[in-house]
Amino acid sequence: MNRQKKILIADDEAINLDFFDLMLSKLGYSVEKARDGEDALEKVRKFHPDLVLLDNIMPKMTGFELTKIIKNDSKYRDIPIIMLSALDDVKAKVEGFELGVEDYITKPFNFYEVLSRIKAALRNREIYAQIVLRESRLALAEKLNADMKNELTEFAKTVDEIEKLHGISAKSKKLKKHLAEINSNIEKTITEWEQLKKREIDLPVLETEFRTNLKQE
Repeated sequence: MNRQKKILIADDEAINLDFFDLMLSKLGYSVEKARDGEDALEKVRKFHPDLVLLDNIMPKMTGFELTKIIKNDSKYRDIPIIMLSALDDVKAKVEGFELGVEDYITKPFNFYEVLSRIKAALRNREIYAQIVLRESRLALAEKLNADMKNELTEFAKTVDEIEKLHGISAKSKKLKKHLAEINSNIEKTITEWEQLKKREIDLPVLETEFRTNLKQE
């Protein structure tokens, strides 16, 4: 890990808190603990963990209630949540996924399975973050391309005006040809971008499809 990942464990059973704290800390994670839903929400806002391992049945606020608050807040909705629950029925699992949990594990659980799910959730979050960053860079490049095209158009107009005043020279013809080639390349790039955008799947759509597939497994 390039940076020590922060994991928040929210569970009203001290034995579970101590167990995960010990095991995950030994593996290099920074662990925060919460004994109820309200305490967990406060620590999400204060420490902004990289992942929340969340028990569903807790005092003051259930795991479902806490998940709803987190996923409806733009500051924290990207934090992956793995829910641990004694409720093994399909309805509870579906409700959890619909609220936005990344994974749902029923008790009793195997630690190594939980660890594997934690690593997968953190890896998926990193991939998602890289996709978001890539989209931002592409959007910026697209804007710069459009701005450059506008500047070249204005510059070409200026060259035309100078030609009208001072006559056409060999250098100005060469400059105009060069500008036309640059403009053509920009037009080609913009066209290719537009074609790619038509085949793109928006991130929210992709995330919805991902969650739908999870619920069908």
